[in-house]
Amino acid sequence: MTIYTINGEQLTEIKEKPFGLERELQRLFERHLTLITGLQMVKSEFTIKNKRIDTLAFDEQTKAFSIIEYKRQRHSGVADQGMAYLNLMLENKSEFIMEYNESLQKNLKRSDIEWSQSRVVFVSTSFTENQIQATNFKDFGIELWEVKQFENGTVSIKPIKKSASAPDIQPILKTKEAFSEVVKEIKVYSEQDLLANGSDMSVELYEKFKDAILNLADDIEVRPLKHYIGFRLNKKPLADIEILKKGLVMTINRRKGQLDDPKGLAIDMSEKGHLGNGDYIVRMQSDKDIEYIMSLVKQAI
Repeated sequence: MTIYTINGEQLTEIKEKPFGLERELQRLFERHLTLITGLQMVKSEFTIKNKRIDTLAFDEQTKAFSIIEYKRQRHSGVADQGMAYLNLMLENKSEFIMEYNESLQKNLKRSDIEWSQSRVVFVSTSFTENQIQATNFKDFGIELWEVKQFENGTVSIKPIKKSASAPDIQPILKTKEAFSEVVKEIKVYSEQDLLANGSDMSVELYEKFKDAILNLADDIEVRPLKHYIGFRLNKKPLADIEILKKGLVMTINRRKGQLDDPKGLAIDMSEKGHLGNGDYIVRMQSDKDIEYIMSLVKQAI
């Protein structure tokens, strides 16, 4: 991608400014980790079993750990290394929990964590076609992020999306005994996985609400998780939709007292257990109130 500046009628190319050291890239990411990724910083340079993890982070939405590794060398492997890190985590869960609790002064329990949602993120200025293809599996807990900086101080950060036709990796991993723990536990969910819980009626209803949410703003991200499909903007949750046989349950990411709901359609769940981000849910069996419900979701933007 070429970036230009316009000065009157003059178009000037902005040249890329290479990162001097891998550590420079790491400092940029760690300093702005939540803004860039939505993750919570746990520990830089976390060492376990003689292996060094560049950045250990935690995803409050999925309740899962993420390992972030930075690469300046384009030709090093990512797939096997990523699987090795996932295996390391799943075989040493207590050490990861202990580091989280000591670093953040919290009391996270093993049962609080959704280990199936664990991720490894590789960050580099560029990836080879082989590296991209090696991680292009729909249920693979390894992500690639491309970062470039330019001479005018601009930084470009782009997650590399998996293709729509990405295959299932489970049949391949089952042949690798070393990664048996990863095969057993790690799961990347798709919209189809969640829609399988619904009926024809609720799936059709979901598609209508999905389109309405995506029309609220540009760049809203659809993020299927274990129990619901999340919608995020700039890494911030807007709403989450749970697919049921008889309809949908939407959670709106507003805290108690922050939602303007004159019709009283939203239910306050702040004192009750529920799925999704936020204190309010709306139960939907038709699309008759879709415009009004979108006015509630828009308040989370």
